[in-house]
Amino acid sequence: MFLEFFFALRRKGVAVTPTEWLALMQALDQGLAGADLLRFYHLARSVCVKSETLYDAYDQAWLEVFEAPRPWGRGGGVGGEDLITPDAVRDDLLAWLEGAGPLRTLTDEERAWMEQMDVDALRKLYEERLAEQTERHDGGSHWIGTRGASPFGQGAYHPGGIRVGDRGGGGMAAIVAARRAFQGYRSDVVLDTRQIGVALRKLRRFARDRARMEIDIDATIQATAREGGEITVVERPARVPDVKLLLVMDAGGSMFPHAANVSRLFSAARKASHLKGFKAFYFHNCVYQVLFRDLGRWEGDPVEDVLRTLDPSWKLLLVGDACMAPSELVDRYGANDWNTRNIEPGLYWLERLRRHFRHCAWLNPMHPARWRHPTVRRIAQVFPMFPLSIDGLETALKVLSGLKVKGQEIEVGDDGGW
Repeated sequence: MFLEFFFALRRKGVAVTPTEWLALMQALDQGLAGADLLRFYHLARSVCVKSETLYDAYDQAWLEVFEAPRPWGRGGGVGGEDLITPDAVRDDLLAWLEGAGPLRTLTDEERAWMEQMDVDALRKLYEERLAEQTERHDGGSHWIGTRGASPFGQGAYHPGGIRVGDRGGGGMAAIVAARRAFQGYRSDVVLDTRQIGVALRKLRRFARDRARMEIDIDATIQATAREGGEITVVERPARVPDVKLLLVMDAGGSMFPHAANVSRLFSAARKASHLKGFKAFYFHNCVYQVLFRDLGRWEGDPVEDVLRTLDPSWKLLLVGDACMAPSELVDRYGANDWNTRNIEPGLYWLERLRRHFRHCAWLNPMHPARWRHPTVRRIAQVFPMFPLSIDGLETALKVLSGLKVKGQEIEVGDDGGW
């Protein structure tokens, strides 16, 4: 019974064993699923799926065999109107993309004029155009508009212009002229944090604290035996956690699509019981002179204070896509936010952090195929960079532990250096 479902699960990568399948058949024979499709869905998933990462593959096999969506559906039923397959999503997306208007391209003269403008000149010109413009403008090269060749607007390509609004695309805006609401990552996430928590436990080291004593069981037994059965208690300094972790996360803008994964990492790190110390800060696009504790209120600590209060033994783990306008990384006053005026370039502060902490790593939520962006490549020269995945996290934790790691053109020695 349901043998087709067994082979569909195997084709989708859910490695169901004959023993597990026989256990499912026994559960069905005992009536544990009744005649309810929802109960059977959850029963089969609990028996056959070993990891939450396989839930999507399980759902695809379910759709293939039963030609019905997951039992809860959008309307709570199993009707055909709730059927959403990966092929249907792909077809809808391609149809939507075909309806997009053409993107205005730049002439060689326009590109040369734009590239020679610095940030201050862009600000002045933007304010002049804003005062003159009275209506919407699309596809042009002068006013503030959309999908054009103007250095101001939204939805177009410009090598370092001013984006108006929260939505971007090319990751090249030098400034964002909008009042944006930032939100820190959630620390109460439970779903999918188990694997991250297990990985974080590899970043574990203990030290003996002579101020705290504990009973040495083995030495007590040996001493008692030597004394002919007279209880002789032997104490030793207690083992206490000796790892301190500083987590610094990019938030807002291009990091919105990755917020769920970063929240899971933050939640697991905050709840880790094997850390001697843990601190978390935020930044947007690049670290400048302040690390923020509350991005919504722009409250934080100067980087100088963080470096002064945290000694080099702290492990530094940064999370971000590292994708921004090159001016944000290398220019004075190049910060992306309109209200931020950084005296030193972002690269200056990143290198300060790298020199101070002995062991550092950077987790990037973007797929490695997109790491060819110039700022991503430059930051990867400062910090060992790994994907924000379980495998990438485990490799980054090895680097933070001072282990030698080979791969991705990175080799880190015991001192955490290149």
